[in-house]
Amino acid sequence: MTTETVKKSVLVAVGVVENPRGELFICRRGASQHQAYKWEFPGGKVEAGETVPQALARELAEEIGIEVLACQPFMRIEHDYGDKLVILDIRKVTAFNGTPHGLEGQPSRWVPLAELHDYEFPAANGPIVNKLRADAES
Repeated sequence: MTTETVKKSVLVAVGVVENPRGELFICRRGASQHQAYKWEFPGGKVEAGETVPQALARELAEEIGIEVLACQPFMRIEHDYGDKLVILDIRKVTAFNGTPHGLEGQPSRWVPLAELHDYEFPAANGPIVNKLRADAES
């Protein structure tokens, strides 16, 4: 008889927040977080009983201080980091109130799409950057 380890899977709501100049808001992960010191699009785990839009609104209010007024599905990614499987449900935030900033002390900034390649993102975020670029070119 063998015992298989069941890999932990985590559903994460991710927000692509864009300003009128076409810049995207990104944050840097802290030292104690998985994929420490890499840049990411803000968001967080979907808790039991939450929908993805509810989780996204909660996480963006807690993490970057904005109120999400509207969002739309952008893409969904599954990525196996070896120690865990992350399922990213990415939404484009199409309307929000407030000025995003790192409420948890994390570095954060607006970055033009053309400069995203200057930032190191977790591997799971690569397809997001690629799709944003492809959409901008079409």
